[in-house]
Amino acid sequence: MQFTDLKTQYTALKPRIDERIQRVLDHGQYIMGPEVTELEVALAAFTGAKHCITVSSGTEALLISLMALDLKPGDEVITTPFTFAATAEVIVLLGARPVFVDIEHDTCNIDASLIEAKITPRTRAIMPVSLYGQVADMDEINEIAQRHRLPVIEDAAQSFGAEYHGKKSCNVSTFGCTSFFPSKPLGCYGDGGAIFTSDDALAKACREIRVHGQSARYTHARVGVGGRMDTLQCAIVLAKLERFDWEVAQRMALGARYNELLAGRVPVVTQRAGRTSVFAQYTVFVEDRAAVQAKLQEQGIPTAVHYPKPMHHQPAYAALCCPDCCPESVRAAARVMSLPMSADLSDADQLHVAQVLRA
Repeated sequence: MQFTDLKTQYTALKPRIDERIQRVLDHGQYIMGPEVTELEVALAAFTGAKHCITVSSGTEALLISLMALDLKPGDEVITTPFTFAATAEVIVLLGARPVFVDIEHDTCNIDASLIEAKITPRTRAIMPVSLYGQVADMDEINEIAQRHRLPVIEDAAQSFGAEYHGKKSCNVSTFGCTSFFPSKPLGCYGDGGAIFTSDDALAKACREIRVHGQSARYTHARVGVGGRMDTLQCAIVLAKLERFDWEVAQRMALGARYNELLAGRVPVVTQRAGRTSVFAQYTVFVEDRAAVQAKLQEQGIPTAVHYPKPMHHQPAYAALCCPDCCPESVRAAARVMSLPMSADLSDADQLHVAQVLRA
C-alpha cells in the first residue's frame, strides 16, 4: 500500500502528462515558457484570485510574499509553531522574528482567539497555516488584521482546492501561498509553488522578485531571488489540473468515510462547519504512537507524522519562545499520526487501514 499513491494517478493521466511534457521538449522553452502563463491564468480562475504568480516552491512563495511586503530585520510575523519548518524559516531568513501562537486542539490550526494578544508595534504580518488541508478561521484572523492594518499570508501548502465559506483557499487573505510538491493535493514531479493575490501592486512586486528583482531585462528595480517555476513542472500541473475537481471530490469522500469508520474509537482532526478539507493528510490522534505505527506497519500499512516536534522545540528556533508557550502544539506533536490518503486510495485498502487501526 502506498502512503500517497502517485503511480496510480500517473497511470490515469499518462497520455495527457506525456503529451504536455513532449510539447515542452519540442518547443524547448524550459524557463518561462508558454505553459507558465497558461498555468497562472488557469489557477487564478480556479481560486478566484486576480493574480497567480508561479514560483519554484511553496517555501519560495512565502519568502517572496514577505519580501513584497518589505519585511525588515526586527519585524515580527505571527504564525503557528505546529507546521513544517518552511513557515518559520522564511521569516528568520529575512531577519525578522516569528511570534508563535498556539493551535486549536481539534483542528491543529492556529487558535485565532490568541492572536491579538501577541500583536506589538513591531508586528508586520499574520501567517496562518491551513494544516492537513483545512483553512484556519480566516474571518476572525482577517478581522484582527484589519483592525491593526496588517496583511495576512495564508500558508496554503496543504489546502489548495479546499473552501472556506464558499471561497477557495488561496483567495481568503492578502496573499495565499501554495506548494506543488509531489505529495500535495495538486502536485508536480519536483518542486513548484504559487502565490495568489488580488492586489495589483503586490502582484507586480512578486513577479519582479521571482526574477532577481527585474522590472525589465537587466534592470533590477528591487532585491530579488531566482524563484521561477520550471516550464516542465507547469506542464505537469496543467495536465493534473484537468481531473483535479474529481480528485478533490474523492479526497472529501474518503475523508468522510475515514471519519465514519473511526467514529467512537479513534479521535481525529476535526473539520469545522463552513469549511471543506482536501485532506492533504488524514490525521488522527493516538497514544503510544510508535507502538501503533509498528503494528500498522506489520500489516503493510504505512503512516507518517506531520509533525513530531513543533518549531519552538527545534534547535534552530528554540530561543524564539519559551518551551511552555504553546502546550497544545506540544501535545499534538506527540500524538498525531497520518494515514494513507490520496484520491486513488481504494475502498478495500481504506477499510483495511481502519479495521487494523481500530483493533
